Amino acid sequence: MANQVRIIGGRHRGRRLQFIPGRGLRPTPDRVRETLFNWLQANINGSRCLDLFAGSGALGFEAVSRGAVYLCAVEQHRAAAQRLRGNAELLGEQDRVEVIHGNALQLLRTAPDAPYDLVFVDPPFADALIEPVCALLETHGWLTSHAMVYLEQDAKRPWPTLPAAWSIHREGKAGQSAHRLLRRNIAG
Repeated sequence: MANQVRIIGGRHRGRRLQFIPGRGLRPTPDRVRETLFNWLQANINGSRCLDLFAGSGALGFEAVSRGAVYLCAVEQHRAAAQRLRGNAELLGEQDRVEVIHGNALQLLRTAPDAPYDLVFVDPPFADALIEPVCALLETHGWLTSHAMVYLEQDAKRPWPTLPAAWSIHREGKAGQSAHRLLRRNIAG
């Protein structure tokens, strides 16, 4: 049976979305999402968002609910990607939400159509993907000069080395997860 995640703010506040459970899938808890989106409130409206390892879509759909103009959700699990498309239709957001069924690392090795203002990186905790994903985001033109990048990982794991142009904006821990919101600082 499919699980549910609740959108906690914005125009779709209170809506429940179904998601397909899968290996390593743990939707970001409401409390952590609320903290994250409080941190981001001045940066969401009008933003282009990229949700890598989208899973339940909790982070990306929350951003759309709060004013993001475009969301690209990347999910490797076929059934989960189909559910994400269904949830975009359920919300009436299919014109602003693109779901890509595929491998995030392979996608990031290509050049994007346009850079992103906000990126969510929340891979399965068992995989050591944050460092290579961040390097590819930085070197392949995926980020605007003022981009914000959200990272979530197992709290027991040390944070990897990040691109030199990134600085920690906020960070915290909740249960088994540690999270960071980073700001890219490139003049221009």
